[in-house]
Amino acid sequence: MTARPGSGCDNRTMLLDETLRTRIHEALAGFVRLQAAAGPQHPAAVALTLIEEGTGAQLDHVQAPAGWSRNAAILLTRRAADLRAHAGQWALPGGRIDTGESPQQAALRELHEEVGLDLPASAILGRLDDYVTRSGFAIAPVVVWGGEARKLVPNAGEVASIHRIPLVEFLRTDAPLLEPCPDSIHPVLRMPVGTGWIAAPTAAFLYQFREVCLLGRPTRVAHFEQPEFARR
Repeated sequence: MTARPGSGCDNRTMLLDETLRTRIHEALAGFVRLQAAAGPQHPAAVALTLIEEGTGAQLDHVQAPAGWSRNAAILLTRRAADLRAHAGQWALPGGRIDTGESPQQAALRELHEEVGLDLPASAILGRLDDYVTRSGFAIAPVVVWGGEARKLVPNAGEVASIHRIPLVEFLRTDAPLLEPCPDSIHPVLRMPVGTGWIAAPTAAFLYQFREVCLLGRPTRVAHFEQPEFARR
């Protein structure tokens, strides 16, 4: 599924090419990542995957372009409606880290299990800061180069739909959206997409990727809060 840039986007385009790959890899190599402190949290990993925008269905009733677009996009999913946790929410492919796995291995495994994208270890570009959720997970975001990814297949038990969100959508001038949190000194973070928005923790990973990899700003996000519905 393809999202078109929404309100506040600067309408730049970014090709999924070696220039972009090198830029992201170098930004992550120079980034001092923060790791979650040891605790009772369950270790998990997500794959923030760069793929081609392609074609596919539209978001918010805006028509997708004709032909295959080689512009860069981020792979996002909508979680299946019958899942016990976070049903129907925007998500990056991911899940718990199995015993003996590294976060990188877990991210690639989950990417294959959820959307059918099988990638080698060489596709990993680096990692962003860990994020500890209110529901008890310490999530490691792994940045992955997915290439064309033309044959994505959703795992019906976990994924309701697959979306290719143009990279420029996350450069919108109205991002991020911050609002007060009634039980925290830190605000809730959201990232606008189309005419809607994505909640933290996914929004936190997207925002930090934008800041570190695209804008060259070593921004921290682990302190941002999740909305109430995303904590369960």
